[in-house]
Amino acid sequence: METDLLRTFLAVGRRESFTAAAAELNLVQSTVTSRVKALEKALGARLLDRLPDGARLTDAGQRAVDHARTLLDAEHRLIEDTASTEPAGEVVIGAPESVCAYRLPRAVAALRQQHPGITVHLIPAGTRETFQGVLEGRFELGLILDRAAAPRPLSLLPIGTEPIELVAAPVHPSTREEMTWPELAEHSYFLLEEGCGYSDEFVRELERHSPIRPRITRFGSIEAARSCAEAGLGLSVLPEVACADALQNHRLRTLPHPPRPDAPLAFVLDERRWRSPTVEAITRTIAESFHTDR
Repeated sequence: METDLLRTFLAVGRRESFTAAAAELNLVQSTVTSRVKALEKALGARLLDRLPDGARLTDAGQRAVDHARTLLDAEHRLIEDTASTEPAGEVVIGAPESVCAYRLPRAVAALRQQHPGITVHLIPAGTRETFQGVLEGRFELGLILDRAAAPRPLSLLPIGTEPIELVAAPVHPSTREEMTWPELAEHSYFLLEEGCGYSDEFVRELERHSPIRPRITRFGSIEAARSCAEAGLGLSVLPEVACADALQNHRLRTLPHPPRPDAPLAFVLDERRWRSPTVEAITRTIAESFHTDR
């Protein structure tokens, strides 16, 4: 059985669209359609329901997904074990925006020097999206900055912790004196979008300790959230590494009370999948880079 058929089937099932799968795989839609039909004929089962708004996995299709991933994983392992002893290939990593922007570039640079055959693609993603991406095979590797437990069959491989700061501009009233949770709830907040573990944890604490519903604006960009705080519009919760320059240059100030716990940083791995030498090289380099930066 041609593995291209399996890859195409998984793409359609994941995107729930023949058109979207064709764009992802850089194929014409007719090729995607013919490959799915060929796989259904080979297996003697209908794998996808064609609907006006897209495609949905049938019961047989859902059962076929894990088997297809296992076969593709075996193909990948065969190629890596026999083609070369040097780790190589493309790996997609899903990780929080702050990790992509401030922690991973140094690791990717080191990886390029040590293993020039490896290409890394970084995709900013929240915790839930990272879990889902690893489960679906869209990410070979994930990173989360969160206390969340991984759903089976995923596992977490701890790297370390990242300091998280509650910050505001020096001119903001919140920096003048220590405040209680109810007093903090009276201010405006500029946070990363839902799915950011440390932001969501802070909001839960704020709502648990105060009857006042805080004014919260969510952004998809850490730069936007930090800029609003620097402008004195409100407070933000950010990894220390993402606001170190602003703190050093007195554009932001930390609020020591209530203290923010460090957030655990961990790899997200799928226990069903073989951990290739390429993935092993990437996890080792990222972990070493993280501890070197600290």
